[in-house]
Amino acid sequence: MQDESGAAGAATMKALRRRRGRSLAGAARALAALADDLRLPALPAVASVQRSVARWESVRPPRPDDRYQLLLAHLYARTPTGGIAVGPGSDFEEYLTALQLLGESEHRTAELRTVVLRTATDHGGGMLALLAPGLQVGLAAALADPARTTDETVAGLAATVADVNRQISSLPMARLQLLLAPAVDAVRQLLNGRVPEPLQEPLRIAAVSAYTLAGRLAFETRDDTASGNLYVAATREARRLSTPWRQAGVHMSHALTTMYATQDLDSARALADSAVEAAHRGESVLVRSRAMALRAEMSARAGQPRQVDTALRLAWYDMDADHTGDPASTSFSRAHLRGFEGVCELYAGDPASAHAQFERAADALTAPRDQVQRAIVSTDQALARIRMGAPQDASELLHDSVSAVANTGGRVPAIRIREARRALRRWRREDWVSDLDDHLLDVLGA
Repeated sequence: MQDESGAAGAATMKALRRRRGRSLAGAARALAALADDLRLPALPAVASVQRSVARWESVRPPRPDDRYQLLLAHLYARTPTGGIAVGPGSDFEEYLTALQLLGESEHRTAELRTVVLRTATDHGGGMLALLAPGLQVGLAAALADPARTTDETVAGLAATVADVNRQISSLPMARLQLLLAPAVDAVRQLLNGRVPEPLQEPLRIAAVSAYTLAGRLAFETRDDTASGNLYVAATREARRLSTPWRQAGVHMSHALTTMYATQDLDSARALADSAVEAAHRGESVLVRSRAMALRAEMSARAGQPRQVDTALRLAWYDMDADHTGDPASTSFSRAHLRGFEGVCELYAGDPASAHAQFERAADALTAPRDQVQRAIVSTDQALARIRMGAPQDASELLHDSVSAVANTGGRVPAIRIREARRALRRWRREDWVSDLDDHLLDVLGA
């Protein structure tokens, strides 16, 4: 099976090269020129690079090393006209598939995708880089005349929003806004036009996702007014859908951003309650579990332990149910629920129990997309250590959280870190607190 995968990967590499009209020597020269363009170390002589290209396409192909993987990623992300295309159906996507067939990990291919997207946003690129080849033309036609909107155009917009969402923790929030903004504008224009009736529901679903994500990103970049307006738009469109669980998702995201942006717990709890009501009208068991977990956290922050216990029991009841066919199958997990349990113990229970829950949750949050959530959980774990009487241990854990926030740019973990630092004021003269303050200043400027 390994040999078959390798052969398929080699065949794909050869097909990609030939599709670009390049000989082995031509591909070698292109890689050498790209290394120079990207200011990377110069490659060996063309003949040596040519032999490497030939080996990747051989009967028993080796996997390109990290340097060549990066160069090939940039090579196949660039279109013949000099643009960037990394969406479905692009040469870049096909190249990543070839790498995986040659034995490369999904984590590494995700890293390559992130690096290329960073380059795209460095040069002012945006949503067009994420669109499938040909979709740009279809989208332009739809925006000129919404009646010409097609299934492919709506699906492409939805895929673009999902792609931006997957890059959270990988790209800075401001770059993600740059990638998402054209999609938000496109769905807004199409919703105001005469889109064919069968496409109105899927377009509205794409719009709800786009507005909700844009609201979260505006919050992350501290534009709370824009964030609130985007959540209002998302709620308006979600109410017109036949799937109440999507409306619940909007309310949950809005509740959390409201709580952190305004410290208005009453308003946040009202949104969480709306999420619970919508979730119970919907068909997603996992969204119901998440909504009840959020209600539990809000009750804990309000100092209502009995309500916390009831909400968590209901959240676990739904988490332990059969999720076959759940329309939001990746929206919530046991690890996420343990994180909520930890927060509830932290604010309305036992800090030692909270610490254990946070530790288990952090260990399970290993995917690239989970890194913002992992930073939040680790910071709360540090706060639990402080309340357990182990402040120096907490400061060591906070160093890791600070580094993680520097990479993800998340506003919520940064807020939680400041809360934990305030809890260390009693020990402000200790060297280990000074070291933490230096790290905060170096990385977060706070």
